Amino acid sequence: MANISAKLVKELRDKTGVGMMDAKKALVEVEGDMEKAIDSLREKGTAKAAKKSERVAAEGLSSVAIQGNTAAIVEVNSETDFVSKNDKFQNLVKEIAEVVAKNKPADMDEAMKLETSNGTVDSALVDATQVIGEKISFRRFEVLEKTDNDAFGSYLHMGGSIAVLTVLEGTTDESVAKNIAMHIAAINPRYINEEQIPQEELEHEKGILTEQAESEGKPANIVEKIVEGRLNKFKAEICLVDQSYVKDPDMTVGKYIEDNNASVNRFVRYEVGEGIEKQEENFADEVMNQAKQ
Repeated sequence: MANISAKLVKELRDKTGVGMMDAKKALVEVEGDMEKAIDSLREKGTAKAAKKSERVAAEGLSSVAIQGNTAAIVEVNSETDFVSKNDKFQNLVKEIAEVVAKNKPADMDEAMKLETSNGTVDSALVDATQVIGEKISFRRFEVLEKTDNDAFGSYLHMGGSIAVLTVLEGTTDESVAKNIAMHIAAINPRYINEEQIPQEELEHEKGILTEQAESEGKPANIVEKIVEGRLNKFKAEICLVDQSYVKDPDMTVGKYIEDNNASVNRFVRYEVGEGIEKQEENFADEVMNQAKQ
């Protein structure tokens, strides 16, 4: 058996992030060959990642990267919110956003093949799963572009539990764009203005409001006016430009933007885990399950 020094074990640990015993065992198996040991750990990491692939990853972080006139917003998930405090995980999310902004992939298949400082995005996720011990998955991304006469606005809430990226036309003032991003993070509009609301959604809401007014016993001759008023209120609640500006409730977002000679071209808001059905588990059972692996 090869004589494996503590220095060699430490070097492998630094390169892979695995535990001391795993590093030493891998080096013993390949008689001290560093590259073969790394390959072996990656192979085992792939196996571990496969076992975790059925778990629900609904926590994690989102991030934004801006490179010139291109920006990317991404969401990377983990199984528990503890992982969001892990430096390795934070750096991985940040780097994924950066390589996506740089390369502008057309879809997730292309994004997973992008090169990071630790192999492709796909292999970097596998390595992170191995080292951190939880399922780590790259859920979604979007790439936005602007001209030299526009401004990107970005905002991360609590380090990335919510991320917003927006494009403002007519201004290069990034502070204005950031203020809009902060408002979007806080209030969560669904559309820029009412022209973007699908007609089917309006008809659906109108039907509900009509039933409500009729069930309240309102006279038939004023039901239509009541529904119209409530529908206008509904539209104002979900459209960015009609909302009360979070930093100054006496004005609308639309007025704030207009006062700065700008208009909103587009925005994307990611809230980590939104739309994912989370598993409810007994904490003691979860610890036992982890201990068995």
